[in-house]
Amino acid sequence: MKRRKIWANLGTAVLMTTPAATQAGMLPAQPAGIEAPAGQGTIHLAQHQGHGKAVKAAPDGEGGEGGGEGGGGAQLPAGLHLARGIEMIRGHLIVGGELVEAGRWADALPHFLHPEEEIYGSLRDDLKAFGIGPFQTALKSLSQTVKAKNKEAYARARATVEERLAAAESAVLAKEENKSYFVLEAALETLQQAADEYEEAVEKGRIANVVEYQDARGFVFEIDRLVGTVADALAAKNADAAKAIRAGLDDLKATFPAVTPPQKPAKDASQFLASVAKFELQVGNFR
Repeated sequence: MKRRKIWANLGTAVLMTTPAATQAGMLPAQPAGIEAPAGQGTIHLAQHQGHGKAVKAAPDGEGGEGGGEGGGGAQLPAGLHLARGIEMIRGHLIVGGELVEAGRWADALPHFLHPEEEIYGSLRDDLKAFGIGPFQTALKSLSQTVKAKNKEAYARARATVEERLAAAESAVLAKEENKSYFVLEAALETLQQAADEYEEAVEKGRIANVVEYQDARGFVFEIDRLVGTVADALAAKNADAAKAIRAGLDDLKATFPAVTPPQKPAKDASQFLASVAKFELQVGNFR
C-alpha cells in the first residue's frame, strides 16, 4: 500500500528551511544527545537505516504496508522493531474501536485486518526471540467479530488481544535498562509511520484517503498514551524537554479533530513531518 521514501538528511532539510525558527529557539541548533555522521542531518531519521522510511530504498521502490507495515522497520534492533509493531497494532485498534463505537463496522474492518495481514508476519521472529507466545489467532478472531458486527464477541476478543499486547510490551521493556528512552524511540518510529500514512491521506489540500488519515490518527493517539506511561520519568530527567515532547504530541493530536476527517486538513504533509521532527529533536535529551 505504501511506497518507501528517503528520509536521509530530513533533519538538515527541516532546520535549513526554517532558520528563523531555529534562531527564535523553536528548534535547537544542535539537539543534546544527538550526533550525526558527517554529511547527514541531526535527526534520527537519517541515522537509523531501517524504519518504515528507510535510508536505503528497496530496489523496486516499494515497501511499507504493501510489504507489511511491520516490514518497513526490518533493519531495526529486534526489540525496537517489535515495540514498533506492537504500537502500530494498538494504533489500529484505537481508531477501529472508535468506529465500532460509532456503529461503523464496515469502516472499522480495515483497521482490524491490517494488524494480522500487514504487521504480524514481520514480528514472528521477534516474538520467538523474546519468548513471547504467538497471538495471530487472537487477531484473526477479533477481525472476524468485526466482520460479524457482533459487539459482545468483539468486546471479549478485543480484551484477549489487549492482554497479549500488554504481555508482549512488558517482555520487551523488561530487557531495556533505559526504559523511558526506549519508549521514546518506539514512539518516534511509530510517529514516522504516522507521517507516512498522513502523507498518503492528503492530496491537493484535502483528505483523499480516509483510511490512511485514520491510521495516522490511531498511531498518534497510541503514542500519546505510550509516552504518558513514562511521563514522570521524563520530567524527572529533563523537565523542559518533557514539556516540549508533551506540547509536540498535543500539536500532532490536533491534526485529527475527529475520526471523520475535516474538509480541510489541519496540517499539510510537510507540516506534519516537521512536527514529528521537532519531537525527535527532544528524544536525544533522554539517552
